[in-house]
Amino acid sequence: MIQSPYLVLSDKAMGLFRQLTARGVTVRINTNSLASTDNLQAFSGYRNQRHRLLEMGLQIYEYKPDPDVQRKLMQRSPAVTGKAPVFSLHAKTLVIDSKTVYIGTFNFDPRSENLNTEVGAIIHDEALARAVEASIETDMAPGNSWDAAKDDPDQYVSFAKRNKARLFQLMPIKPLL
Repeated sequence: MIQSPYLVLSDKAMGLFRQLTARGVTVRINTNSLASTDNLQAFSGYRNQRHRLLEMGLQIYEYKPDPDVQRKLMQRSPAVTGKAPVFSLHAKTLVIDSKTVYIGTFNFDPRSENLNTEVGAIIHDEALARAVEASIETDMAPGNSWDAAKDDPDQYVSFAKRNKARLFQLMPIKPLL
């Protein structure tokens, strides 16, 4: 189970995930939707790969900008005036077999993979791994995320924002992402 704000896989990472799914490993990923992202360039890289990733068998959930958990959080905050904030993911976590957890700064994108400026901790603690897993499960729930394979998340975004993402999709910017 993975949570990453950006999901742009290098060829090497694509191969790794292809091998995992071929072995029958379930890979579930929670990432930002076009509606919740603050980085259209990175999202355009993911958008170019989304269909392929889903065909490989990855289960991808895209975070909503107004998740159900937002209401719970906002009830605990002083009254918010004006427009409600847009929620997005920024966590970079990975849980393996409900036993091991990675928490760090690594985004699943070529920039993080190539610059070698990322840090993280790998912790072998089932209780912590299950707690992180439960948190990601909450974020993946239908009230908080769209299922990328079934829900067509881009339909909830303005035509203008979809077109901006399309423009970036056409540009040769993957090495910069």
